[in-house]
Amino acid sequence: MMRLPESNQALVVRVDFSDDAAWNTICATIREPVDGFFAYVDFVNDPAFDGLTLDQLVELGRDVSKSFIIVADATTMTDPERSLLIVDVFEEPGRMFRAVPEQIQGIENNLSITNMDFREFAENVDADGVFRGFPDA
Repeated sequence: MMRLPESNQALVVRVDFSDDAAWNTICATIREPVDGFFAYVDFVNDPAFDGLTLDQLVELGRDVSKSFIIVADATTMTDPERSLLIVDVFEEPGRMFRAVPEQIQGIENNLSITNMDFREFAENVDADGVFRGFPDA
């Protein structure tokens, strides 16, 4: 039976294995601090997860008590911005939005401590459905 690893941190799950260089770039970008904030994530790079569906990801996330999962899918690997899929596992299971890797630090920090709700990020995506940060006030 397939299971996500137990972790106290958020998970970045790779479900497309077509581009190792892209995956390595994504991981390096997420590891870098942004405005002094780090993303507290574990990277799941296991070919057993290749091609998982949204429903399977939600179920696996529930199994390890996650409220959200960050997913590197086929779009991530081909998108010039390497946008990742952020999937709600808890409030509205299956609700999702995309985010550029440079925003993962803020998303992870705020969702992990429930400082913000999933919907606050999902409702602030650009016209193309990608979160690139909140608009300046």
